Amino acid sequence: MELEWKVEREMEKEWIGAASEAVATEFKTLIDPQDVDSLKQLQHLILGRLQDSNAVLSHFNEYSENCLSEVSGDFARNTRLLKSIKSDLDYIFQKLRTIKAKLIATYPDAFPDEAALDRRPDLEVLPPH
Repeated sequence: MELEWKVEREMEKEWIGAASEAVATEFKTLIDPQDVDSLKQLQHLILGRLQDSNAVLSHFNEYSENCLSEVSGDFARNTRLLKSIKSDLDYIFQKLRTIKAKLIATYPDAFPDEAALDRRPDLEVLPPH
């Protein structure tokens, strides 16, 4: 029984091999060898261009990484400085508003029109656009 199975398996392999050979032969007759060579040349050309592009992009990524590492310290320091300046300005403007309110309360005739009052919106309260 096992011998029959092995024989059948060998015959099946031979049949598949012959069928594959026939298909490959027929397929070769459908395609012009010059077209295949032309396609190979185009593929090699495209491969070369892609490799060149990949090299350029790799170089650019390295350059960008170096630039970022150079400026990241300055960026962080300047960000802290701007936050500090904003905090100082907020404090100064709050004090100015308090002084204006006291002046208006003490000397109402000093500011006859209400244009002297700070009517600008508080930017911290406004919703983002």
